[in-house]
Amino acid sequence: MGMREAFLILHGIENHRPPQHWQYWLAEQLRERGHTVAYPGLPEPDAPVYRDWEDVLHTLLAATADDRQTVVCHSLACLLWFRAAGELERSVDQLLLVAPPASECVPGPGASFRLEQFDAASVRATVTGKLAIVCSDNDPYNPHGAQRLYADALGVRVELIPNAGHVTPVEGFGPWPWALAWCLGH
Repeated sequence: MGMREAFLILHGIENHRPPQHWQYWLAEQLRERGHTVAYPGLPEPDAPVYRDWEDVLHTLLAATADDRQTVVCHSLACLLWFRAAGELERSVDQLLLVAPPASECVPGPGASFRLEQFDAASVRATVTGKLAIVCSDNDPYNPHGAQRLYADALGVRVELIPNAGHVTPVEGFGPWPWALAWCLGH
């Protein structure tokens, strides 16, 4: 029997996984196609603690250790991945980072996720295949842009979406066919 496709979708701060969010839509689309999908409600989303989210991340990655793994992070979950990268016990096949915030723009309740430094080599080592960063040119949580802050060091070009803010339902990101096509390799 071949490797199964497993998808792990991780939300950001203050996200209670509303049905109108693109991540919720993406999880449903992947499930409908028969894939294994974990889209957990991370602990205390309004006042998250890095170590608590990191524990969940390790547990979920271990649960799919024998599968082909794609991880999709939005917002604060990107900083979770960046901080945890050096301690992860496995790499993943694909990593999609959407609207990674600048550390100084993370709201106070999420302060434990702020980066002292960005270790691009550790992050790069967590991905054996595709790595993509998607961001907007007017994200209030990353005014300088993800290209300069993260993508240059990772050796990738961002997928820039004009006027998409923080890539949330407020900016029209409910169904998002691009994200589904990226996850499925189309």
